[in-house]
Amino acid sequence: MSSPPPPPFALPPNLVPDEANPPWMNKGDNAWQLTAATLVGLQSVPGLIILYGGAVKKKWAVNSAFMALYAFACVLVCWVSWGYRLSFGEKLIPIWGKIDVALSQHFLLEQAFLGKFPNATMVFFQFVFAAITLILIAGAVLGRMNFYAWMLFVPLWLTFSYTIGAYTIWSTGGWLSTAGLIDYSGGYVIHLSSGVAGFTAAYWVGPRLSKDRERFPPNNILLMLAGAGLLWMGWTGFNGGDPYAASVDASLAVINTHVCAATSLLTWLVLDILFFGKASVIGAVQGMITGLVCITPAAGVVHGWAAIIMGICSGSIPWFTMMVVHKKSELLQSVDDTMAVFHTHAVAGSLGGILTGLFANPKLCNLFYGKYGSYVGLFYGFQMGDFHTGFRQIGLQLIGILFVVLVNIVMTSLVCLVVKLIVPLRMTEEDMEVGDEAAHGEEAYAIWGQGDRSENSRFSAYNDVEVGPLEGKSQVELT
Repeated sequence: MSSPPPPPFALPPNLVPDEANPPWMNKGDNAWQLTAATLVGLQSVPGLIILYGGAVKKKWAVNSAFMALYAFACVLVCWVSWGYRLSFGEKLIPIWGKIDVALSQHFLLEQAFLGKFPNATMVFFQFVFAAITLILIAGAVLGRMNFYAWMLFVPLWLTFSYTIGAYTIWSTGGWLSTAGLIDYSGGYVIHLSSGVAGFTAAYWVGPRLSKDRERFPPNNILLMLAGAGLLWMGWTGFNGGDPYAASVDASLAVINTHVCAATSLLTWLVLDILFFGKASVIGAVQGMITGLVCITPAAGVVHGWAAIIMGICSGSIPWFTMMVVHKKSELLQSVDDTMAVFHTHAVAGSLGGILTGLFANPKLCNLFYGKYGSYVGLFYGFQMGDFHTGFRQIGLQLIGILFVVLVNIVMTSLVCLVVKLIVPLRMTEEDMEVGDEAAHGEEAYAIWGQGDRSENSRFSAYNDVEVGPLEGKSQVELT
């Protein structure tokens, strides 16, 4: 008996659907989404950990890095327990989803609300964005916030502020999402939110010691640059992952991101040279960050020439607010924003949102949203003769800014007041004089520390140690 003829068409074995590879899943998209999420995670751990650790005064290096590390871990547990479903779950009200967990096998292996990959991938991808938002807020309160207050602030702010912004702007049922606001990858949800929340938290926590405000030199500029490099390269996943597909739009978002960042860095550098007579590497990093922030709401919906213009604006307008307006404003002077998060994230994020409303191309918006003619930047509205849609878009972008600012001022203030009822928001004056050793019983560079820290510290929990070579200053082995 002859064998049956082969089927007229057969999929290669690696493409045949099975229980682990359901028909709705695209392996390439899933692989890219996990990669993009990991790149964004690396922006925080170790990116911002070492950027903060290197950019602050030596006595605050451990505390600053630890605030970032703690936030990353805490946000993940809160995210899978309730945060994700509040941000992207079923609609409760137009600005908030229904609370639920994101832990069950049944839920995690189902198809995500967007994209051709499982919920497990989406939960992880959205987590790294939530985590970096809290870590950016930390930048505004470095050098004086009580670590135990920070431990309470992180889950409360995530729950009552971040989830509202994420649902309203990104969820398919959110108020501003359905209205047509363009926030490609977090100019509003992440950067404007963290800038305003950080500034507000800094107000409630209070300033650093006077001598720290007057002189706060980076303890390791090269380490800070390493963190900045991870932040820059990680933005490939930050903006390139938001089409939820390995698509041409993802490619456009990536190239626009880096073009804008480079242009912004060069613009900031030129202004520093012209007005201060020196090329500052710290200034260059600030310009890099403002460029990355500014392009974020627009990355995949604008042309390359628009990315150049946005880079020039993001390298000059935040520079002006930081170097000129800040020095003349009593309000800005009174609030001690350690890492200038207000200028690099709130100002640059708002600027990016407004410029998106001007430069958003309807054809590129169609690639991202799948709706042609619903998202039209003002300049293209003029070109098409569709003035109403163009003005509506810029109006929505402005309404979005007002909404995010209002929510974050109110919710951050409430969170700080609640935390203040439980533990002090601020370290004591005595502990702020000491820094890391008072907060954690540890120093960043024990080999260069003053005195016999390892043996005699009144703060260290690890005094009973067997000390290795280098005269008791390094290679500590716990007994």
